[in-house]
Amino acid sequence: MEKTSVPRRSDIPKEQTWNAEAVFPDRAAWKKAFEELKKELPVIDGFEGTLSSSPDNLIKWLKKEEELSRKAEKLGFYAYMAMAVNGDDAEATSMVSQIQSMGADLNARSAFADPEILAMDEKKLRGWLESEKELAPYRHSLEDLIRTRPHVRSGEVEEVLGLVSDPFGSVEMTFNMLSSMDMKIKDAVGKDGGSMDVTQSNIEEIKKHPDRKIRQSGMENYADAYLGLRHTYAGNYIASAKQTATLAKIRGYDSVLQYKLSPYNIPTDVFHNLIDTFKSKLPVWHRYWDVKRRLLKLDEMRPYDIWAPLTEKQPEYSFTEAVDLIGKGMAPLGDKYVSTVRKGCLEDRWVDYGRNKGKSQGAFSYGTYDTYPCIMLSYDNTLTEVSTLAHELGHSMHSYLTHENQSYSDSHYSMFVAEVASNFNQAMVRDYLFKTDEDRDFQLAVIQEAMDNIHRYFFIMPTLARFEFEVFRRLEAGEPLNADILQEIMSGFYAEGYGDALKDDEERTSITWATFGHLYEPFYTFQYATGISAAHALCYGILDGKENAVENYLKFLSLGNSVYPLEALATGGVDMMSSEPVEAGFKVLEALIDRLEKLID
Repeated sequence: MEKTSVPRRSDIPKEQTWNAEAVFPDRAAWKKAFEELKKELPVIDGFEGTLSSSPDNLIKWLKKEEELSRKAEKLGFYAYMAMAVNGDDAEATSMVSQIQSMGADLNARSAFADPEILAMDEKKLRGWLESEKELAPYRHSLEDLIRTRPHVRSGEVEEVLGLVSDPFGSVEMTFNMLSSMDMKIKDAVGKDGGSMDVTQSNIEEIKKHPDRKIRQSGMENYADAYLGLRHTYAGNYIASAKQTATLAKIRGYDSVLQYKLSPYNIPTDVFHNLIDTFKSKLPVWHRYWDVKRRLLKLDEMRPYDIWAPLTEKQPEYSFTEAVDLIGKGMAPLGDKYVSTVRKGCLEDRWVDYGRNKGKSQGAFSYGTYDTYPCIMLSYDNTLTEVSTLAHELGHSMHSYLTHENQSYSDSHYSMFVAEVASNFNQAMVRDYLFKTDEDRDFQLAVIQEAMDNIHRYFFIMPTLARFEFEVFRRLEAGEPLNADILQEIMSGFYAEGYGDALKDDEERTSITWATFGHLYEPFYTFQYATGISAAHALCYGILDGKENAVENYLKFLSLGNSVYPLEALATGGVDMMSSEPVEAGFKVLEALIDRLEKLID
């Protein structure tokens, strides 16, 4: 096998890149807009002390704040996308730093507003909400502000909190720079002596490589690169955790978990229900490791076999074919939904899918109220990447429909519902595929895609959630944390997850926490598991012909943050206060394992 190299960014065809010019014609235009906004920010200062004097002044402030925020978000979107698709782009990195600093200035200057509004008589404020039509787009956000009154601090403290958002955000950038630019990973070496680059943009391909030696050496070298920087990663992550814990204390929350869920009005019981159910269902995962071991005819299952292909006959799809396939899977949602997806992918260049050096790991959907909901991924023609594209298009269509139906103030749906639409799309496309071709190898390929996805969201993410809960428990109790302790915590949880069915490489597995930037947004991880649970409930409601299921789902996508997340999900008939959706999610997993076991020769 000859060495396979990843191309440079400059070698990627334009049609495989995101539509940057639809945001700003060029970087000179970005810089001009940046300078114009920078000069405009002092206008904020003139509003301080005026908001409670009349409804007109409050309305003027809310409109000005929206105008400035939208401009800043558009600038940030352009800069971050440029950096994400090419970590070697020093100018883009500088632009991200600039807009982060401006964002901190915007936050600090605006910090007076919430305390000033809350200082008003609540009856007076509610009276304005009833009498002033121009306040209607801001009703939910103002009522939510009243709800969080106990955790809003004085104007001076809020200003300081706004100012620290920039330096506090540097830890995540440090993680990204370490992972995408500074860290050097040794090549993977195959059984024939040939080698492959190991990068953030192709590590998923290596995990699924048919050559077991490529998988083993690639994943071991990937883990070893992180282990070589383990103290740096630990110091950076612990600093981030301490920052979050400090903010939680300042705002008067009992825990970081409560602090992160309170903005969305989600009780902490939702988290604990998920974790308790997950722990009780670990034997289901043990069974999967054993069934896969038998299908692969291995003496023992190792971590680098988790993503091993179930069949050598893997279907391949060009990007255009993938879009067509996704359209067919999403057909039950109607022509408008499907045509929007097709136009976004094939005409408007929502998707940056070329594979290049310096590209960030993983995939994401990102957009603002005034831009396309763009997607970054590294497409490789596999069924897995078809599924990833479907996943990210779920996010993008969620944003698209929210922006189409809600005011800016109500357009920021929460992380708790964000992973529902994405996993819903994957479940719909997967169901279509299972019904399309009964060939054994094709069925195995679809099962593999399903299990890889469910493994990520229903095993890795809850395990990371357990990890960060323990990290914050120790931090809040004043207990020590360092690289060794973080690795010990991680290793212990994976040992439970693997059981006796999988022989672990404990040291390399113990560094898993360092490979996930998700941990820099505390308690986002568990929301992947609740999201996939709700997604399957909504998906099978439609596929089973439940009355008004399509209409209710499309309504859910259009709600944004005009209602709280649990209420939004209830629109589709999903009750996340109970363990039932998570239990049902594990039934989907068990059904896939049953299907796989029947296909063993």
